[in-house]
Amino acid sequence: MPRITPTLWFGRDIEAAADFYVALFPSSRITDVSRYPDDLPDATMAGRALVVDLELDGQPYRLLNGGDDGPKPTEALSLSISVGSQDELDHYWDAFAADGGEEGRCGWVTDRWGFSWQVVPSVMDRYLGGPDAAGASRAMAAMMGMNRLVIAELKAAYDGD
Repeated sequence: MPRITPTLWFGRDIEAAADFYVALFPSSRITDVSRYPDDLPDATMAGRALVVDLELDGQPYRLLNGGDDGPKPTEALSLSISVGSQDELDHYWDAFAADGGEEGRCGWVTDRWGFSWQVVPSVMDRYLGGPDAAGASRAMAAMMGMNRLVIAELKAAYDGD
């Protein structure tokens, strides 16, 4: 079976992005860095990282330095993180929103490089798809009014509190 590795286009800030992601996620590491050759006609790219291969919590990713004028990330591709607690949710949310990141609606946050993340509590399926249709509807309505998801508020909406 072929191994599928998501490749994310970055500009010149590729190594800072790799360091940020590896520090943020447990069990993560940079596995390889390939650099542009020193004899490039564009001397501004010479010696810079071309590709950084890394693992985020065991999942392989490739970051590509295609230059600053390349395509920009959109919400058409997002990375979803399932978290077990509000503290864990807040940890990721705060990190992505910092230093130029942008908070979105319904658990979406864009990091400083423009990549969209969904920071979602692992209990979300229970609240949005549980056996209580009215509770699920209330939880959905609560979620639609949130930026950062708040687990206690989702639970209270589901329970009708």
